[in-house]
Amino acid sequence: MTGEPRWFSETEEGHSQEYAESLHQMALDGQDLEGEARLLDAIIAPGSRVLDAGCGQGRIAAALHRRGHVVIGVDIDPVLMSEAQQVNPGPTYLLADLSALDLESHGHADPMDAVVCAGNVITFVAPGSEVAVLRALVRHLTPEGICVVGFQVERYALADFDRDLVEAGFMLEQRFATWDLRPWSDEADFAVSFLRPDPASS
Repeated sequence: MTGEPRWFSETEEGHSQEYAESLHQMALDGQDLEGEARLLDAIIAPGSRVLDAGCGQGRIAAALHRRGHVVIGVDIDPVLMSEAQQVNPGPTYLLADLSALDLESHGHADPMDAVVCAGNVITFVAPGSEVAVLRALVRHLTPEGICVVGFQVERYALADFDRDLVEAGFMLEQRFATWDLRPWSDEADFAVSFLRPDPASS
């Protein structure tokens, strides 16, 4: 791992607050901000334990909480963590680096049934830390758990992602082009990948 997360190194000062305010305005305008949560809710059991990895201001975490799941949201940005606690209460929010995530040290020893990593989060981690992040996610899942990761492929080449997920101990189960499950094609500019822990890596 090298350097700081791209979320900080590739953005300007005040970016976090502007991001939070833009999403708040989108919500006021009635835009749909819960598509990722609907997808995850449809594929997991009621009352599942869910980790929102890179939860930002908590829009997905809160939507899953309202659907009856037990949600832990983790993010490295203190501005967004404060925003999440204020505007999207309900989930447990933790300020932490995904590459070194250890929920047990925060008092959450039970493994998660699902992980959602949306909003290009995996492309904003520190350069070279992608495998460490994926390892942290798979480490916190039950053996039957699922991890759903979405990102723009121009930011993280799929060949590299597929190599990294295998190295981390995941296996690719399915891939789609959008969060509403449009079929994947090589021309798609976005990938939503369904990952499972690889039994051979345990």
